[in-house]
Amino acid sequence: MADFTYSWVGVTRELREGGVLPVGVRVMCVRVAVGSGVEVWEAAGRAVFGWEMHRASGLRVRAAEGEAVPGAEVVLALGVGPLRLTAPCRVVWTVREEDRVGFAYGTLPGHPERGEESFIVERRSGGEVSLTVTAVSSPAAWYLRGAGPLGRAAQRVIAHSYGRGLRGLCSGGSRPG
Repeated sequence: MADFTYSWVGVTRELREGGVLPVGVRVMCVRVAVGSGVEVWEAAGRAVFGWEMHRASGLRVRAAEGEAVPGAEVVLALGVGPLRLTAPCRVVWTVREEDRVGFAYGTLPGHPERGEESFIVERRSGGEVSLTVTAVSSPAAWYLRGAGPLGRAAQRVIAHSYGRGLRGLCSGGSRPG
């Protein structure tokens, strides 16, 4: 089993609890409205844990487990042929509360970033459901280090695509083939 590519495993959970950021990383937090109601809430939880949100955002998913559970490894891929980027990760933690579900995974060797990303679905008192994607990371690959602000912008675009994909899944939309 490969080691994580960073030493601050669990940082996305610790941030929520008032933890301190590691030196030299950036934080990205994107919140996207998914819908409202019990059906949306239940569908969103299933889609996040079952990797369907990732697939609906356009990523290829090769997961060792059918569900995101601590220790489960997943390789995400974007692109085709020699232009395909792969991103190996391992689930670090999960949460299953009455109005909050989700998980975080950390990067493994070969991932273009170094760090952790969480995917949390929350249900507000009025029934509104949202997805919050939080990444604590730094570039690992030379092309991301050289991309500067463009690399950070790409990370935000991907985070928003998770939200759009999840919204589509929860509104009866289908995932890309």
